[in-house]
Amino acid sequence: MEKIKDSELILNPDGSVYHLNLKPENIANDIIFVGDQDRVEAITKYFDSAEFSTQKREFKTQTGTYKGKRLTVISTGIGPDNIDIVLNELDALVNIDFATKTVKPNLTNLNIVRVGTSGSLQENIPVDSLLMSAFAIGTDNMLRSYSLQDVTNQAIEKAFVNHTNWDLSKGLPYVVAADNNLLNKFKSDTVFEGITVTAGGFYGAQGRILRLQLNDEFLNDKIDSFEFEGIKATNLEMETAAIFGLSKLLGHKALSLNAIVANRKNGTFSTNPYATIDKLIQFTLNKIIG
Repeated sequence: MEKIKDSELILNPDGSVYHLNLKPENIANDIIFVGDQDRVEAITKYFDSAEFSTQKREFKTQTGTYKGKRLTVISTGIGPDNIDIVLNELDALVNIDFATKTVKPNLTNLNIVRVGTSGSLQENIPVDSLLMSAFAIGTDNMLRSYSLQDVTNQAIEKAFVNHTNWDLSKGLPYVVAADNNLLNKFKSDTVFEGITVTAGGFYGAQGRILRLQLNDEFLNDKIDSFEFEGIKATNLEMETAAIFGLSKLLGHKALSLNAIVANRKNGTFSTNPYATIDKLIQFTLNKIIG
């Protein structure tokens, strides 16, 4: 089997993977992603026991046990570019032999659940509700570095491009579904479902205007009104599409959950966002253990 070059898979002097500072034994098969490093301990405070903790840059990892199940929580930081680092290095930890730098003959599949915050695009999805992404539309271009044709939903891609009159000079949006098994496992009458739009930035990419003119000042209205076979665009954030796409490409299972702390249509913001986030954390932990 062909050896991976040292320049492609970079290891630290202690044998840990370069950015995450992790060794294979440091992670569980069930992993929770958060964006904010401070949110890691908001989850692990519920663990029965802790076995490992490390941090390098914005990537903070803690592994422990919750009600008998071994779990890992990792902060990814913000944006699709960070997801590219985190998912490739996690996959390397379980599917590449670091001693020989070759791909293992038997591959491991990880279960990944993102726990994030977001603003609703629809009037009927109020603040303090929970939302699960059935699909994600990536407008960020990062995933276009890979061969995507086997993992994307091209019908939704075409519908979205036509509906928004998308400027293709910005790149072609891609659409990836959540893992169906995780989607069914986490279904709840108390959780909304929809299409999450992932942007490559926070300001112009999400239609925010400070001092710069936008490429398309009406884009947010077009996104808000997008619907495909009864499923509406429900929220806008910066990670989900990249998580779904890379997970499917690498053979892992992924789901994305959001605490809705704002409603853009109503102009409202949660009076206690931390309580809503905590509600989502407890919901996620209890669904993971089944």
